[in-house]
Amino acid sequence: MLSFIVRRLLSAIPTIFVIVTLSFFLIRVAPGGPFNLERPLEAAVMENLNRIYKLDRSLIEQYGLYLGAVLRGDFGPSYFFRDFTIRELFSRSLPVSITLGSLAILVAILVGGTLGTIAAFRQNSAADYAVTGVGAMGLTVPNFVVAPILQIVFALMLAWLPVAGWNDGSPRNLILPVIALALPQIAVVARMTRASMIETLRSNHIRTLRSLGLPQSIIVRHAIRGAALPVVSYLGPAAAALLTGSVVVETIFTLPGVGRYFVEGALNRDYTLVMGTVVLISVFVLFFNLLVDVLYAVIDPRVRYD
Repeated sequence: MLSFIVRRLLSAIPTIFVIVTLSFFLIRVAPGGPFNLERPLEAAVMENLNRIYKLDRSLIEQYGLYLGAVLRGDFGPSYFFRDFTIRELFSRSLPVSITLGSLAILVAILVGGTLGTIAAFRQNSAADYAVTGVGAMGLTVPNFVVAPILQIVFALMLAWLPVAGWNDGSPRNLILPVIALALPQIAVVARMTRASMIETLRSNHIRTLRSLGLPQSIIVRHAIRGAALPVVSYLGPAAAALLTGSVVVETIFTLPGVGRYFVEGALNRDYTLVMGTVVLISVFVLFFNLLVDVLYAVIDPRVRYD
């Protein structure tokens, strides 16, 4: 297992290199620049800005300078938030996105897994149809519809919770965005758990356990372990996306997360901010894919990476 992890970590290096290279040149090919405003700056001011941020150099030279800085862990200054570096922006925004994403994943696993298990054990019952229907609705209704409805009902009409804002991570401010972020994941996890659990319940080892007259709790425990693999596969990339921020939820609830910075960086042609976000998301995706492979071997003893 250790040799497998080492190989995966080593293979991640060229992957990140390719992602950084493609992202760097694609964003530079797009028309416009970080200092192209509706009202153009004076030529002398534009020349000084390009010189300060090294945009007056050739594209290959800019790429070499950026790649060397990234290898040192320096993502450079922000072109739009000019008083901050990318590292400082991430140090402020990443904890917000990680908090929201972690809570949303936890809620999705607990609620979605429970609903999917109940539906599988009561197949073709009213509970099964209810879980299937709610899951279909959760997949079809997008976040930008759910989030305003939650704000209108629980914040404006009932006045139970704040409409928006971070407020230093107050639990009252987290409830609505976490629910809005978790609802689609609950639907997916519930449907995947139900389908995988039904297949597992029909397997030979579960039939053997039932024939031996073992308690239902033991059967559930063994069935959940066998049905967890597809859910774990899905949660790998889903966790990376949630932990690096949800653009819609963070924008609607005015949360200072990575997703909002990524949108603002793209709109304002903030090269370094967009590139830093791409690298960050890539690292999270590679890490969670590796974590999924490791969990496979932990959950299923038949999986070997030797």
